[in-house]
Amino acid sequence: MKLTEVFKQKTVFSFEVFPPHGKTPLVKIKQTLEELEDIHPDFISVTLGAGGTGKRDSTVEIAGLIQNDLHIPAVAHIPGLYQSKKDVQGLLDQFAAHHVTNIMALRGDRVPGHEPVGDFDHADDLVKFIKQNGDFDVIGACYPQCHQEAKDIATDIRFLKQKVDCGTEHLISQLFFDNQCFYDFTKQARQADIIVPIEAGIMPVTNQKQIARIADISGTPLPEKFLTIMNRYVDNPEAMRDAGIAYAIDQIVDLVAHGVDGVHLYTMNHSQVAQRIWAATKTLFEASTTKPV
Repeated sequence: MKLTEVFKQKTVFSFEVFPPHGKTPLVKIKQTLEELEDIHPDFISVTLGAGGTGKRDSTVEIAGLIQNDLHIPAVAHIPGLYQSKKDVQGLLDQFAAHHVTNIMALRGDRVPGHEPVGDFDHADDLVKFIKQNGDFDVIGACYPQCHQEAKDIATDIRFLKQKVDCGTEHLISQLFFDNQCFYDFTKQARQADIIVPIEAGIMPVTNQKQIARIADISGTPLPEKFLTIMNRYVDNPEAMRDAGIAYAIDQIVDLVAHGVDGVHLYTMNHSQVAQRIWAATKTLFEASTTKPV
């Protein structure tokens, strides 16, 4: 079944993982994936590393493990900015050989000191190439609080519509901590005739280092409520972790109640955090009924 068909039946719950550092990433991630398997997510996505410069073979191997050993649909990330058409075709061939047919097509983050290849300067270029060179379902990214490089949200949504028109079949949002921003974005996207499913990207923040990284890399505005909670427990790691999990649960409860298409949890490879969130919210997802087409 195509992932887009799953959205018609239920509120989707999915995960993102990344290849761990080290010489044996598969060994390190296998236990995490087996623990996530117990949750029965609708799919698991695997990143390729910053700017697409990460371990390509690890991403292929992990996606294959998810797809063929765990029998969970795998979504493989491909950032295009620093890859040639030949590079991307090679990845597509490897994913196809592992029966991985869902691709997350991204432009990718700019890496200081590295000159882009020039074949895929925009995500829609990559989407078109993937659709022309294999039987793949393509997922894209969206930014509820506007992409850092976009002039404004209206411009960002216009380019998002272009990406969808090129063949993107569902969207996963960048993380956010203010649900109203997601609701406002979704309304604007629908008004722009973007009718594909839009999943909400949620990251449970469990340590101070994550907050600094989020603010630095994504440019995601942090609401006062979130900052107050994080600042209150910054010197208590255990309380910080529990507060971050509670905040994510609160976001998910509100999102599901508002009829969100799905929730994509940025796990940071922390299976126990994902398990706690699922334990607190699973009845909400299980109660979701078949949606009208």
